[in-house]
Amino acid sequence: MTPPAPPRPASIRRALLLWLLLPLVGLVPLAAALLYAITVRPALDSLDRSLGGTAVALAHLLADDGGRVALTLSEQTAAALRTDLYDSVYFVVGDPQGRVLAGDADLAALEATRLRLAVGEWRRFDADLHGTAVRVVAYGAACGVPVASCLVLVAESGGKRGEAERQVFVGAMLAMLGVAAVLAALGYVAVARGLRPLRRLGDEIEQLSFENLQPARAADAPGEVLPLVEALNRLLARLRAASQAQQAFIADAAHQLRTPLTALHTESELALLEPHPPEVDATLRRLHRGSARAARLANQLLALARAESATQGKPAARLDLQQVCADTAQDWLAPALAAGQDLGFELQPAWVMGHAFLLRELIGNLLHNANEYAGRSTRVTVRVFRSGDRSVLEIEDNGPGIAPAERERVWGRFQRGTDSAGAGSGLGLAIVQDIARSHAARVELRDNPAGAGLVVRVDFPAVDAPD
Repeated sequence: MTPPAPPRPASIRRALLLWLLLPLVGLVPLAAALLYAITVRPALDSLDRSLGGTAVALAHLLADDGGRVALTLSEQTAAALRTDLYDSVYFVVGDPQGRVLAGDADLAALEATRLRLAVGEWRRFDADLHGTAVRVVAYGAACGVPVASCLVLVAESGGKRGEAERQVFVGAMLAMLGVAAVLAALGYVAVARGLRPLRRLGDEIEQLSFENLQPARAADAPGEVLPLVEALNRLLARLRAASQAQQAFIADAAHQLRTPLTALHTESELALLEPHPPEVDATLRRLHRGSARAARLANQLLALARAESATQGKPAARLDLQQVCADTAQDWLAPALAAGQDLGFELQPAWVMGHAFLLRELIGNLLHNANEYAGRSTRVTVRVFRSGDRSVLEIEDNGPGIAPAERERVWGRFQRGTDSAGAGSGLGLAIVQDIARSHAARVELRDNPAGAGLVVRVDFPAVDAPD
């Protein structure tokens, strides 16, 4: 059965963007409606004023004809008044007694019975004429002697008004959507910039290790994150103290053990050289091998503790692996001859950034393993070369090697190959891996391309030689 997927972790970025964008989803339609209401009214008022202008033009055609009100309107003028590209236009003019002087009598019948306008009075309203919705402007025009009020009605269908409303609606929506898009983009940028100190803090924490437990920089942190940074720095301080105490304990223990173990190893070696009963010879030899292994382990622990403390607070230096190998290998010529091994060197310039003490310890552990496990009459070759942007250290032997199935396991502390015949402690490769990791290097075990044996390859980032 497939295990359920882990819950998605909470995201500050997602929460902030939701709190910024969700209000926009509600505010944009409201703002668009408000903008529409504010904008559409002036547009419709402008159309009403245009109808009012037609009504005033008709009022100017009213005249007195022998005591009667008359409208001097030619057919051409009437046709011109009704001409419109978008709407149907209607008009009617009535005298003070309500009789139709000219125009559409149906329009007069629709409104004349309920409209009584004073001279100069205006009225605007919607009506239905022959099943068509129309907009009507009514005007009380001065006419006759004595002056009375003649009703002038001008109406038109809703084509221009509907188009104006649609255009205002579309413009309002596009404007608010544009504003919302800009606000969303600015909100995203603002959130990204606001979270940038957190990303820098995360990158800084990512670089921390037991060799580098420097406090995070609180000066760059926002005020809201400052308590977290301060708590983290207090934790790092406690970790530094614990790491230093651990290193001090390992160094002290290894230092205290090294002297008696060295003495025990020397005494066991002398005992083997002195005449002794044959029945204790095997016991003395086991004691000698055990003391040698314990002394080697104490030296490795002491070297590891010193190496860890040596790098803290000290910058890496530009080093030539060729020279480091040459200096280290001098110490292993005698052990190789004693083991009947052929120790050779193929060294080329290959510069790295690192700590000489750690690199010597790394090479020494690899040469010790080759000396201990490759066996007698074997060939051990130390190579250093530059390959592209990498500086490579290889130590090759033609001994029994390590089975591929066990190569992952032997990197653990105090782990050895199942068929290993040497007396090592199983700590050497773990130390090699720790040192390689502290130098951003990759270390791997490979088959010997020439046949039997093993190749340990350490792949460092290369740097250029100093000028």
